Amino acid sequence: MMAFEITGKLIEKFDTRQVSDSFRKREFVLEKKPENSGLDFSDYIKFQLIQDRCDLIDPYQVNDELKVFFNIRGNRWEKDGRVNYFTNLDVWKIEKTPGAGPEPPDMPGSDDIPPLPDEENDLPF
Repeated sequence: MMAFEITGKLIEKFDTRQVSDSFRKREFVLEKKPENSGLDFSDYIKFQLIQDRCDLIDPYQVNDELKVFFNIRGNRWEKDGRVNYFTNLDVWKIEKTPGAGPEPPDMPGSDDIPPLPDEENDLPF
């Protein structure tokens, strides 16, 4: 599995949701503006934190410039004869970008955490 990273401005963070007895997730959105393109538009990219990583976003505030490290996960989900596919951007590390102010104190579990192993899930999230 490949790891990716992106830098952008935190524009929204949502509460943690308990999806099932054994699964919880939390989502947040980064605004990514094109660099040196002369274009005036933004991409709004939603990421998810799962399980014990849901608290990684806590120390950061809206408008903070962040570097987000993530894996791309895709799943197939079938219900009532209909097949759906969905993609998640699973975050495993967050840090404030250099020059964006002081780094918040380390939260438990915010160290360099390797990506999660593949897990099978039949839920559409």
